[in-house]
Amino acid sequence: MPRSVLVVDDEPHIRRVLRGYLEADGYDVIEAATGSQALTLVQSRCPDLVLLDIRLPDLDGLEVLRSIRGFSDVYVVLVTARAEEVDKLVGLAVGADDYITKPFAPREVAARVRAVLRRARGAPDAPSRVSASGLTVDPDTREVTVDGTPVKLSALEFDLLLAMARSPGRVYSRRQLLEKVWGGDFFGDERVVDVHIRSIRRAIGDDAADPRFIGTVRGVGYKFVATAGADR
Repeated sequence: MPRSVLVVDDEPHIRRVLRGYLEADGYDVIEAATGSQALTLVQSRCPDLVLLDIRLPDLDGLEVLRSIRGFSDVYVVLVTARAEEVDKLVGLAVGADDYITKPFAPREVAARVRAVLRRARGAPDAPSRVSASGLTVDPDTREVTVDGTPVKLSALEFDLLLAMARSPGRVYSRRQLLEKVWGGDFFGDERVVDVHIRSIRRAIGDDAADPRFIGTVRGVGYKFVATAGADR
């Protein structure tokens, strides 16, 4: 079955243009003009990815995103006309996987969608589960636990944590993590990695000053500091 993308925007011509490009790439496209419609469709249609405009006529897009994260880890790409970096980072902090700033080229949007959905394929020869110092990351069930307690992560946060946990001790630059997790055709600010690392640390109870799991290599990037074991 083709993968599905929910396009949420109150401007019909934007939805029409994006539908054309995404359908040309083989995606099944669903449309919503309001935040309330988007929430209903995410629950009923279970799309693989949501392109979510921040400025909607009924609900703020960030509020829609927060609501989605209450029941789904679907990939979400924010579409915003706000150029300020703080808006982008706030959006990512509540669980977005990427962002696109208007005005945009439809080809760029299609490339972002491909890059985000490519991550879901996973590595076929990778260990099915990674355990380290009380942390367990299971890609088969997409579940994370710390000392036996389930931890809620967004889809991208899960992929980012898994990528680092599979290579304990290896130092990754932001660019390397972007290429490994987001994909080689990522467009945007490398600092999105910092936002997601902060969110992961908060969720798993890690302290940047005294890390149990994720260490910061100043001026370079990040590394998984716990000793991991892999189970097939």
